[in-house]
Amino acid sequence: MDQQDKEMLPLSHEKVEVDGIYTNEAGQEEHLHRGQHFPADPVLGKTEWELTEFAFDNHHDGRTDERLVPKENDTDKIGKTTHPRRHFERGDR
Repeated sequence: MDQQDKEMLPLSHEKVEVDGIYTNEAGQEEHLHRGQHFPADPVLGKTEWELTEFAFDNHHDGRTDERLVPKENDTDKIGKTTHPRRHFERGDR
């Protein structure tokens, strides 16, 4: 059993920790912000919610998210800009 099998999704009425678009078991999408509570489904009641898309505040300005831009003192600029999904140290290639 790997780590993803043990992971529990947030349930209705729990606090949202990350801004984004969430989808529940019935396929209903909600744009939620940190600090809000996950809503209950009118038919199913308490449901699990899965984060399907992160929300970034600065995309409407036409700027790249600052977390995606390598810093001046960053030693791995090439790896971040050309291979953002490589994880050599963790062995999860």
